[in-house]
Amino acid sequence: MISIDDFKKIEIKIGEIMSAERIPETDKLLKLGVNFGEAEQRLIISGIAEYYASESLVGKKCAFVANLEPRTIRGLESNGMILAVSDGETFSLLTPDQKIIPGSTIR
Repeated sequence: MISIDDFKKIEIKIGEIMSAERIPETDKLLKLGVNFGEAEQRLIISGIAEYYASESLVGKKCAFVANLEPRTIRGLESNGMILAVSDGETFSLLTPDQKIIPGSTIR
C-alpha cells in the first residue's frame, strides 16, 4: 500500500504517439516519439512490440506516467512510461474515450 500523498506524486498525462519504430535486435521494444503538447516531445521506450505493430500506434493518444526519472534502455534515454492493462489473455493500452488534447493531466 502507498499513501495518498505518494499517489499524488505520480503525474499521468495524455500523450499522442507521433512516431513508433522497433528497436533492432529486440523482440519487445519500441521507440516511441510522444507529443505532450506545447512543444513538449519525448522519447519513450516501451516493451509493447509483441502486442502492437509500430505503424498502428502513430496518432494514438494514450496515458503515460510523465514524471519518472529517465532510464537508459539499449543506449536510448526513455522519459516516461506508457500505461496498459492485461488480464493474461488480452492486452490494452489505456486511451481516453473522448477527444482530448495532448498534455492533459489525469486527475
